[in-house]
Amino acid sequence: MDWRCQFESIGVKMPEKSLTTEELTAKLKIPCIHKLGLLTGIRERKVCSPGEDSFSLAVDAAKDCLAFSKYSAEELDMIINCSITKYKNGLSHLYEPTFSTLIKNSIGARKAISFDISNACAGMLTGVYVAEKFIRQGIINTCMIVSGEYISNICDHAVKNIKTSLSPEISSLTLGDCGAAVIIERTADENKGLIISGFTTLSKFSNLCKGRQNRNAPGGKMKTNAQKIHQAAITQSVPIVKEALKKSSLSLNEIKWLIPHQTSRSSIISGANHYLNCFGEKPGQIVISLKEVGNTASTSHFLALYRYLNEKRFDVDDNIMLLCFASGLIIGVIIFKMNEMISRYGLTN
Repeated sequence: MDWRCQFESIGVKMPEKSLTTEELTAKLKIPCIHKLGLLTGIRERKVCSPGEDSFSLAVDAAKDCLAFSKYSAEELDMIINCSITKYKNGLSHLYEPTFSTLIKNSIGARKAISFDISNACAGMLTGVYVAEKFIRQGIINTCMIVSGEYISNICDHAVKNIKTSLSPEISSLTLGDCGAAVIIERTADENKGLIISGFTTLSKFSNLCKGRQNRNAPGGKMKTNAQKIHQAAITQSVPIVKEALKKSSLSLNEIKWLIPHQTSRSSIISGANHYLNCFGEKPGQIVISLKEVGNTASTSHFLALYRYLNEKRFDVDDNIMLLCFASGLIIGVIIFKMNEMISRYGLTN
């Protein structure tokens, strides 16, 4: 039997500390970059304090996800960690043991198969794609996909390195920290859940955004040709989105909510205008949710979903498209129907 799967619950953990764009750009000596907040739409982002890191954000997000779930940790069949950053107890990148194993042990998911996937900002959606295959084949019933991104340290290094308004590290100033988790489950209802998920990697654009560990100090470093990667992502994604809609038997205007990767407000609006010209129609709403959180890398789509769930924005059976762009260049599309989990969010005690 070809099973289907659906999102069952979503959890998020954000640091308490905020860093405003004004505070960040005040450290720069380039006056024209002081308009960064206006260009990106980012007023502030959350940043880790001492004692917080990729691991703590991931574990707390996993626990929050379980708090909204009908499942206990012991009922999870699989855990996939998708963090880009794997920092624990400081800014030392941990390779072994795997983050998924550590998270599994921390939340008490004793029987779960666990492994890590790293696919840049497409990580969590790639995790969904992989888990869906296990569920559709009847191998597992439940899977938690989780990520903790302590990525704001890239901002700290960028501030020191930016010398001109053309610096390839300016995009690093948009980043913020966040943990997110989602549980997906098997369902026999053909009218529920994920409609399609798919990813394309266009390696000829891989040099447009590169991230690595900093050689001279703890933490990471990223260099981006923002204009070229945005142009490539938008133009190259059009046929991919068209194919996904065709396979889903949907038109773009039947998508109630389109949630793109949250890079900057100007980039999202530019992309929306390009789509309108190419498709001749537009989705019901294009979500821009980075004003108070910035670009939270692999967690950005589920952070946006979590916020809108708690604001009671969604209705059952809304068609939602998650559109991801990640360095590589990776373009991913997931289309799903919102389900009854909306009743568990946005409640006050």
